[in-house]
Amino acid sequence: MVTAAALLLAFFNDSHPAVAARIPLPRPRPVDAPSAKAEPSTGPAQKSAEPEAATPPPPSACRLALTEAIAIAPSIPDIHGPGGCGGEDLVRLEAVMLPDEHRVTLKPAAILRCKMATAVADWVRSDIEPVAKGLGSEVAELDNFDSYECRGRNRVAGAQLSEHGRANALDVRSFRFADGRTISLTDRNVPRDVRETVLHSACARFSTVLGPGSDGYHEDHIHLDLMERHNDYRICEWDVWDPLPAIAPMLPMPRPLDAPPREMADEPAAAKAGGEAKPASQQAAEKPAAEKRPKKKRR
Repeated sequence: MVTAAALLLAFFNDSHPAVAARIPLPRPRPVDAPSAKAEPSTGPAQKSAEPEAATPPPPSACRLALTEAIAIAPSIPDIHGPGGCGGEDLVRLEAVMLPDEHRVTLKPAAILRCKMATAVADWVRSDIEPVAKGLGSEVAELDNFDSYECRGRNRVAGAQLSEHGRANALDVRSFRFADGRTISLTDRNVPRDVRETVLHSACARFSTVLGPGSDGYHEDHIHLDLMERHNDYRICEWDVWDPLPAIAPMLPMPRPLDAPPREMADEPAAAKAGGEAKPASQQAAEKPAAEKRPKKKRR
């Protein structure tokens, strides 16, 4: 096959011999030269320009135990927020599965540490469901008032970090049953024995239980957490109030308009002596003049 270089060389040789004489030609390739084909490198493998994806840590024992037969709780990435907020081994607790495979939905879903989510699931399955069955129904929904939130205790500015900020707490207001009834844990009209049963079960499973009468911040819900304290110290403060009376107690009759005015003694001593007490203005006028003289102030 005639190459382009050969055609050019023939053109210049035919038409411009002087120019062709001045054009240098490439030297012939040595016989012992290696092949021009690129051979694969035998050196160490080059690193990829793209960073390698971090290998996720293996699931914890808690995560392995919290199966879909117990709860619908998908894992979520760790949270590292300001001031120590967040945590590791977190899940989004969407529902608790009862032993009969009925689902107790959390509304809204709760962001919790795996251990806290497991404690909530066990509490609902083992303690709350028997209460519902005793009332002729079963649990269908848990009213989640608050779970993970990066804040101080009781939302007080500058307060110590709440267990909510560590994804280690859950606030519960009520449970809804399958028959449509809603049982509020702080409602005085709910039978007292039902509320006391829930109280004792919660205090047995969680290290902190706060409700009405605890600190003024938990009058309409129950706070639950798994805070670790020295010597496994636990707090259970929830006053189960008695129901309000159906009929308000009788109040004293109002004072008649034509009743004589009440007379108050100015001096208790005068009342004891049986004498008539004088008004304070009259007593001041009867004091000796010497007692009225101003005294010199000491500097």
